[in-house]
Amino acid sequence: MTSQRYNFKLIEDKWQKNWAENKDFECDFSQDKPKYYVLEMFPYPSGRLHVGHVRNYTIGDVIARYKRAKGFNVLHPMGWDAFGLPAENAAIEKKIHPLKWTKENIAVMKKQIQSIGLSYNWSHEITTCDPSYYQHQQRIFLEFYKNHFITRKKSWVNWDPVEKTVLANEQVINGKGWRSGALVERKELHQWFLKVKDAAEELLCGLDELDQWPERVRIMQKNWIGKSTGATIDFSICGSSQTISIFTTRPDTLYGASFIGLSIDHPLIKKMNIHGEAFTLFQEKCRHLSTKEKDLEMMEKIGFDTGLKVQHPLLPERQMPLYILNYVLMDYASGAVFGCPAHDQRDHEIALKYNLPIYQVIQPEEGKIDCQKTPYEGEGRLIHSAFLNGLTIHQAKEKMTAYVQEKKIGTETITYRLRDWGISRQRYWGCPIPIIHCATCGIVPVKETDLPIILPEDVDFSHPGNPLDYHPDWKHVSCPTCGKPAQRETDTLDTFFDSSWYYLRFISPESDTIFDTNKVNHWMAVDQYIGGIEHAILHLLYSRFFNRTLYKCGFVNKKEPFKTLMTQGMVCHQTYKSKEGKWLFPYQVTEKKDGQTYVIDTDDIVTVGRSEKMSKSKKNVIDTDEMIQTYGADTVRFFMLSDSPPERDLEWSTSGIEGAFRFIHKLWNECIDYSSQGFLIHSLKDVKITNPVYKEIRQKTHETILAVCKDIQAYKHNRAIAHIRTLCNIIFALEKTKIQECQAVLTEAIETILCLLYPIIPHITEELWEKLGFDGALTHKAWPIADKNLIKKSFITLAVQINGKLRDTIEVPADLLPEKIEEKVKALSSIEKFIQGKPIKKIIIIPQRVVNIVV
Repeated sequence: MTSQRYNFKLIEDKWQKNWAENKDFECDFSQDKPKYYVLEMFPYPSGRLHVGHVRNYTIGDVIARYKRAKGFNVLHPMGWDAFGLPAENAAIEKKIHPLKWTKENIAVMKKQIQSIGLSYNWSHEITTCDPSYYQHQQRIFLEFYKNHFITRKKSWVNWDPVEKTVLANEQVINGKGWRSGALVERKELHQWFLKVKDAAEELLCGLDELDQWPERVRIMQKNWIGKSTGATIDFSICGSSQTISIFTTRPDTLYGASFIGLSIDHPLIKKMNIHGEAFTLFQEKCRHLSTKEKDLEMMEKIGFDTGLKVQHPLLPERQMPLYILNYVLMDYASGAVFGCPAHDQRDHEIALKYNLPIYQVIQPEEGKIDCQKTPYEGEGRLIHSAFLNGLTIHQAKEKMTAYVQEKKIGTETITYRLRDWGISRQRYWGCPIPIIHCATCGIVPVKETDLPIILPEDVDFSHPGNPLDYHPDWKHVSCPTCGKPAQRETDTLDTFFDSSWYYLRFISPESDTIFDTNKVNHWMAVDQYIGGIEHAILHLLYSRFFNRTLYKCGFVNKKEPFKTLMTQGMVCHQTYKSKEGKWLFPYQVTEKKDGQTYVIDTDDIVTVGRSEKMSKSKKNVIDTDEMIQTYGADTVRFFMLSDSPPERDLEWSTSGIEGAFRFIHKLWNECIDYSSQGFLIHSLKDVKITNPVYKEIRQKTHETILAVCKDIQAYKHNRAIAHIRTLCNIIFALEKTKIQECQAVLTEAIETILCLLYPIIPHITEELWEKLGFDGALTHKAWPIADKNLIKKSFITLAVQINGKLRDTIEVPADLLPEKIEEKVKALSSIEKFIQGKPIKKIIIIPQRVVNIVV
């Protein structure tokens, strides 16, 4: 065996330096090659690269390296989503400026990223907290404001009284701030908003264009946009000229209404002038309630009786009590509901609690139900509903909507769950909003020539809330319009604003304008975007809105930003607890021969929990640096890609990474042995392959090329690796001789294996390529082309049925497209005989098994 030891530390350091010095991964806008833009969601610089990052970036790197080898001009950038509350919290806790904390973390994480050997265009690096980035973000804000895509209005928000900032619904956990743990309050503030709701319909319709996105993500966005068709019906308050307009998706249940419910934030409540200790207590409870749908479903439903009555619009004899309800939200539809306890769970809870009537108006097709005990929310037909009786729910909805329109007490209405995007944040560490408030002129945009508005560095975090509010001079300016004393806007932009257009700035980070339009129009849309499913709604939806809005403003020529999306799964690990119930890190425990797991230091028995997503709180994390130091970047990459498909969760295991380490060692030793013993030659020319064994190896080599191409393009990296390993096993087991036929097929196979493995484990393959004496650098080697003459076509036999009865069979190539299968089946003489001229309604193909013709 070879004495040349596999030293991954030297090899990986060597090739990382080599790639950087030669600028091997830089793209050139002028290159006469097809473009390919691959992008992973950029990280927040928290200071540590976690294993989920490594998996995400390795997947992107495989695609980038593969596409370069296939002849594409690849843009593969990396940067930092660097604004945000964690840096501000760190500044308070560690008494360090957020910029210093952020820069130090970026330096650490960049070094970690480079140690994995990722092929980034580092000349395109961006950092969102740098004025060179956010000055252009301020230009975008002004452009959107000028074109009426941004507005400022009063809104009820989730307010964290400790952090003194607005929280998104997702940042409220069980009614408390996700970081401070303080009870969140509902507060009315002036906020800046992007008018996302106005674009709801086009964002919804645009999902149909995204046929290379996961269906799961498209469904999540569709549900978040939440298009609802129904009716808005007017209800009169008894003894008053006031009316309440209520949107409902269930106008069919109008005859079942027994009370009216308002949101605590409904403007009508102020006009009621309600006082008293009971109301004050109710208000206080509502102010601390979560507005997340899941929390609303789980919490106790409570109401406050205003003492007022509301007239039922169709039943003169029915006057319904008017309640204020804790589960009705002002920011959905009209902030009011009519309660139909017989057919809505929440309304039923209120009816039971306050002894309100329950009127059943829907009966299931079969059997009977008692709605006094349990609400019925299924399909059925209308009862006790006058002219709707006997109709299905769908029919009744249509008829009632037409009726209220005819009687002028309502209108057909389409509404959306999607709300305008509140982009104001009451914090320091964010992009300054380029607006000035003047007592005389009102809201005044900053002149573009005065950009960037740069954050002051001399800030004091000793006060609660936003340090910009307490700065002695930063916020005090002259009005650009009248010259009188005025104040800057001290709210900063939500960090989702920063990440909603970064993919555009990556293309031309050096541009003095927002971006270079020619370059953007060349590179967009992003060909491959990669990130976690947790970003399916907010980031991806906001980015779509941003890009479409820039399109309307004439900045870009594509409506959608991301052509293809892949959402990688989580990295999971078992959890461990000590006998005291405290979480333990994986390195603190060991499994012994008796099958029990013990604490290494104390020999106490450990409780082994289920495998979960790696998280710092449960300590089931793996140190990325330690893994790379112990096994090398190539081993970590190989294990990440070989264990499961990218879209599924990855179970981290010591045995798995050690298995990857053994394979890489085997590859090294075998290749070095072949070379040192003279088994490799560097040309197949004039070598005639006649031996059946060697012919079969050549065939397997070219079949592997074809299979790996298909698998990488389908993101089945684990399957691609399995194909390569199969070829390796054949080669490693081959009895080597210096017969030219053997040398020729062995050389071709080894060359192919190194090329196919290069995107996955680039360092060792580059080193072996050089050591084995192959021409040039593997980085610049074109992807191998499969010789289809050497590939044995596989065929399958399909049963051919007519209306479910077997009539014939047909043999077709295994990879034949469905439409081609249909053509061949229709051409069968036996089929014409059984069809006898009848029209074919449809053809159902069950892959690999059956073709069923329905006539």
